[in-house]
Amino acid sequence: MPTLESNRLVFRFPHIEESAQFSIEFQRTLRIPDTDRTYSLPPGLGLFPLRHVEDFADRLDHATISRGGVVMPMWQAEAMWLNFHSRRPYDGPSFPVAIKVAAGKINAVSGETWRPGLNRHPQDYMVSPQQPWLDGFAVKPGVIRQFVAMPLGDGYTVEHQISGTEEWGGLQIQVAPLKNHAWQKIRAAWREKVRTPHFAEDRLCDSSSRLMGLGAGGLMKQAIYPDQFQLDDWDLESMDRVFVTLLHARDWKSTTGESAPHHPPTAQEYSKAGLPWFDYYGCDQASLPGGEKLASIASVGELFKKKTGAAMPNCEDVETGVPKIVGPRQVRVGEW
Repeated sequence: MPTLESNRLVFRFPHIEESAQFSIEFQRTLRIPDTDRTYSLPPGLGLFPLRHVEDFADRLDHATISRGGVVMPMWQAEAMWLNFHSRRPYDGPSFPVAIKVAAGKINAVSGETWRPGLNRHPQDYMVSPQQPWLDGFAVKPGVIRQFVAMPLGDGYTVEHQISGTEEWGGLQIQVAPLKNHAWQKIRAAWREKVRTPHFAEDRLCDSSSRLMGLGAGGLMKQAIYPDQFQLDDWDLESMDRVFVTLLHARDWKSTTGESAPHHPPTAQEYSKAGLPWFDYYGCDQASLPGGEKLASIASVGELFKKKTGAAMPNCEDVETGVPKIVGPRQVRVGEW
């Protein structure tokens, strides 16, 4: 069963081994401009606070309590990204897990409605540590539309666009560990690689609704990588799942007694300050094609203009400069 530790969801699989652990962080970030331009990765601005929903049973509705899980605050039109971390023991590689992420029960990778288990055609999950993070809905190869929080009931969410309803909102997360036999093969291969060194040269108008869902924001460069394992390598009987309720930050203090996080800076303010954007070093790897249904969804900015006749605030393109490269990078071996 997952645990909540220092605003992180932690998944442990001790029946495989003690080091078989995985965690997810929910990172605050900039909302990138909602234009035709495809942006590099924006920064992380710290973790969203996470709390157990049952701790506020007298202040949250019955449907929210019945779903269990955790609750976190988001401002209307605020963006977020998910940071994945597979634990790496001192004597081996990082432990692989398969991760399914849905928003309002619409799969963020395939665009299909929520289905149990892992599905390969189309692939509806990601694999950590190969996939270090997820910033949004996969709309085409190497491109996502950013996760942007919007109130339920106003028709902005991807859930509403694909299912026609806004019943669920929030995020749904499911994690499956690698089976022990597959893990032991990886560990053995890693030990062999360590014994034989390899020398190579080769990142709005407010609503009265308390609960939030996720709409599609601006375009961003991000690959969703294909699974390199066999589908049978995943231990589906040990899958854990969590429902993440998104609560309007305006209502966070009245619900939890804690102050809500401050409003994040705009992309315009961030770029004006000369702060960096990022690119992932592994982004030249092959990518999944993106969800067929997700390819045609309207962005929050497009829907805002359609509903109000005005452009959404803070959607103008910004100068990002040369992005900084993040991610694992091999060390070049020279002559010596």
